[in-house]
Amino acid sequence: MTVVEPRRRLFGDRMLRRWPTALGIVFAASLAVAYWFGFADAERMSQVLAAAGLVYLGSAALGLRAAAWPVFALTFVLMTIGFLVPAFDPFWWMLGIAGASVVYGVLRGSLRPPWGMPLSIGAMALIVVIVLTATGFGQPWAAVLVAAGLLAHAAWDVYHHRTGRVVVRSMAEFCAVLDALLALGIVVATFAG
Repeated sequence: MTVVEPRRRLFGDRMLRRWPTALGIVFAASLAVAYWFGFADAERMSQVLAAAGLVYLGSAALGLRAAAWPVFALTFVLMTIGFLVPAFDPFWWMLGIAGASVVYGVLRGSLRPPWGMPLSIGAMALIVVIVLTATGFGQPWAAVLVAAGLLAHAAWDVYHHRTGRVVVRSMAEFCAVLDALLALGIVVATFAG
């Protein structure tokens, strides 16, 4: 056995632990390319922000950090339908699911601790305001507002990754990378494209 083999194995182990980062890069790049080439606009990109808020709210309402990935899968399906069916607006479906999550969370007593569901409700409310405001703006302001919301959510993700609260760390890592890179991609495409 040579010294190179353990180093390769160590590098491979590190790469396997960073799968959420790699997945976040792939999603951000795909969405940024769709935005760059006009397959998606700022309103469609705002749905990513709404999905991010719903992932946290859904996990907090259910009281399960591991629920983050299934809730993400649901938002992914809704947004995919939205891309394929122009008359389908995933934002309103996500908003309805968010409302149902709040009702369910309140009924099951998820209002404690305050950093869980109450904070997630506040964040989702702010996201809804950003999304609705962005739909009323034209370019480039809608894109700037959505990018700012995504960057703020990336900071939220970093905080939750460090504390291990509300969602599993893999989701917080994935979402932080996705949000930050997509925000950058939106700004670059808006002002350079």
